[in-house]
Amino acid sequence: MLCLRNVEYEKNGRKILHGVNMTFREGMSYSILGPNGAGKSTIAKILIGELKPTAGEVLLDGRDITGLGVTERARLGISMAWQEPARYEGIRIREYLTLGGKLKAEEDEIREVLELVGLPSELYAGRMIDKTLSGGERKRIELASLLLLKPRYAILDEPDSGLDITAGELIEELLGRFKRTGTTVILITHHDKIAGKTDFAYFVCAGRLVKKGFSREVVEYYRKTCGRCLFVEGSP
Repeated sequence: MLCLRNVEYEKNGRKILHGVNMTFREGMSYSILGPNGAGKSTIAKILIGELKPTAGEVLLDGRDITGLGVTERARLGISMAWQEPARYEGIRIREYLTLGGKLKAEEDEIREVLELVGLPSELYAGRMIDKTLSGGERKRIELASLLLLKPRYAILDEPDSGLDITAGELIEELLGRFKRTGTTVILITHHDKIAGKTDFAYFVCAGRLVKKGFSREVVEYYRKTCGRCLFVEGSP
């Protein structure tokens, strides 16, 4: 179980997160929903270890991992697909998916994950990662790499960003695949329809947890209230 306990984050004298508590149990999918600037990506970066909270703890199976960085958390099974994928160049997609051969994967499995994210294996597996790839293709490749990795926790930061109108169907396919392989998904989004595809949701506004519950209930609340936000960003 992965938890945030009374997490706060402050930057340049401005408080961005206010006492956030969240719990992510294995075997479920979660969304962290909220408008742009609500603090969702800050939460994701604290979960992955890119940022350290100003106060509070990050716990994994009861162990305090607040002081661990990205690499150490990856070893513990916490991985992330970034909103803007890293721009690796000069290697083939197959090599990227298998971490340069360190991750053992059969050709059939590589084909399967590529095709699940909408990239025909015969066109992409041997293709070089270079500037000819679009942002959407890079996003799909990164999602495929996470599917192949099978982490305990997969944090997806705005996974539909840069994708086409089939993004909703892709997210649904991803959630199903991750669930079958035992991965708990934590999906960061400002789209209510995307959040509605998960099991459980946290609605965040101005750095505060406003509501939590089954996704359909939280999404309905979000639709009714987000236009007239309950908090003014930066308020105490």
